[in-house]
Amino acid sequence: MLMYPQIDPVALQVGPLAVHWYGLTYLMAFGLFLFLGTRRLLHPPFKYMTGDRAWSRRDVEDILFLGVVGVVVGGRIGYCLFYKPGYYLSHPLEIFAVWQGGMAFHGGLLGVIVAMIWFARSRKRNWLEVADFVAPCVPTGLAAGRIGNFINGELWGRFASADLPWAMVFPQSGSTLPRHPSQIYQFLMEGLLLFIILWLYARKEHKPGQVAAVFLVGYGAFRFIAEYFRQPDDFLGILSLGMSMGQWLCIPMIAAGIFMWAVCGKRPAYDVQRTAA
Repeated sequence: MLMYPQIDPVALQVGPLAVHWYGLTYLMAFGLFLFLGTRRLLHPPFKYMTGDRAWSRRDVEDILFLGVVGVVVGGRIGYCLFYKPGYYLSHPLEIFAVWQGGMAFHGGLLGVIVAMIWFARSRKRNWLEVADFVAPCVPTGLAAGRIGNFINGELWGRFASADLPWAMVFPQSGSTLPRHPSQIYQFLMEGLLLFIILWLYARKEHKPGQVAAVFLVGYGAFRFIAEYFRQPDDFLGILSLGMSMGQWLCIPMIAAGIFMWAVCGKRPAYDVQRTAA
């Protein structure tokens, strides 16, 4: 049985200025997206696109900016609607109090989808093409976020057997009983494993939308599994059928991904010049 190491959430303090580890993990996520996005330019079908359809590093930077806005706005609105709708309907001004915490991945995902559609229309691209480009570059950012959760000692897991070698006591939970380090589980599944699967899958050409569909199915499935080890929110607890809110939100995500992959499989392939450099 392990003890949570009580990591100081502040990485650097210079006078009144405090640099938090959580903020640094966000910077890491942005940097990884830029790096992987430039590598993604070398994958088919994007490396074959020329002229007005050609992708550039500027496109990667613009997608990142819009994606960050989508994550913040969508994540906050999603949290308010999915997890505490009654409270925020009674206190609407607190929706803007993002410094108090409260973000939802599924809301952030919807925000990113809106951002990708905006980008696609502004550049006169098919939004499925944009989604396929972005999807493999996302899991490493999710992994960085889970590292931040662990450093902050938040989103701990459910109670675990003391015989489990990596069971950990999180004093912040108000209990001295061992728990699953669910942040690490999510780091490994939703982050590293999903990245490996998507990156390898995306290196070969598929029908428009199928790479994005695999992301939906993969994340939804891994998050669904991880929720069995993650402590549900106190104000919600376990919902019907013994599932958490996170699991209920993953079900339509997985179903949408399966449907999207099947439907997109019937679409024409990307129309590109194979002889292009």
